[in-house]
Amino acid sequence: MNRSKILDLTGKLTSALPQSLDGWLGLVELILDDNQLVSIPEDISRLDKLKSLSLYKNKLTLLPESICKLTNLRKLNLAENLLTYLTDSIGNLIHLQMLDLGHNQLIFLPEPLGGLNNLAFLYLSNNRLSSLPQSFEKLDALVYLNITDNQMVSFPECIGQLSHLMELRLYNNLFTSLPESLGRLANLKELHLMNNRLGSLPASFGKIKNLRKLDLQDNKLITLPESIGGLENLNELNLRNNKLASVPESLGGLKNLRFLDLRANRLASLPAGLGNLANLEKLDLRWNRLSSLPDWILHLEQRGCTVYS
Repeated sequence: MNRSKILDLTGKLTSALPQSLDGWLGLVELILDDNQLVSIPEDISRLDKLKSLSLYKNKLTLLPESICKLTNLRKLNLAENLLTYLTDSIGNLIHLQMLDLGHNQLIFLPEPLGGLNNLAFLYLSNNRLSSLPQSFEKLDALVYLNITDNQMVSFPECIGQLSHLMELRLYNNLFTSLPESLGRLANLKELHLMNNRLGSLPASFGKIKNLRKLDLQDNKLITLPESIGGLENLNELNLRNNKLASVPESLGGLKNLRFLDLRANRLASLPAGLGNLANLEKLDLRWNRLSSLPDWILHLEQRGCTVYS
């Protein structure tokens, strides 16, 4: 990109922009990170060639209507501001591909957000969200969704519509259950659910055939569905610090599993099928209730698997 079309004012301690931005009309990228901005002049709406706007780490309390007129924007970074709500006009940014709203004070998201049907990356971490709008189901171009460190207690069934989603981060929330529609996320490769309140998983979990990484550490899981054995491409499974008294025999079908963490549960026995995990590199069994270890543990160690017990 032509450097004359990029203006970087990062860390200039700027508290206000010029009211007239005539000299900026040709900009394609504008970076205003790490300043003291509390408002944006209406004149910014004239920067109609702008494709990337970053206002990371400022003091904005609302999303200016003037920014929502920049309909050619592909990237908008508003992380680490003081936003408490978003104007409905955000739905005008129909070409947006990346939106970062992390580390703000958002309590809810407006329905027009669902109109951003080119959005591929959405960051919502560290806000105060407890739910999502129904229009979320229209964001079917999403490949990455981060809603970590919020107050989410449930996820709408419409999550199953996000068919291109490859990475979903939901840790540090208040989830007690997950929708069955999660099983329709055929392209999902990473699912991060640690530090929630999940007591069980939907039976549909086993249908997420492309899942590589599943992190369920620090939940309240009592059981796992037999269908979990259908995750044939799973490499990493973290079940540390739950309340599992047993794990299903079907875990032995996870032929590509390399790392299995069962620390700090209530396991008194283990299914023999775990001994068939030919690609397992590490098995952690510490802080359980195992009085003795089965013979197949020795075979795992002999072929090079590290076992912590």
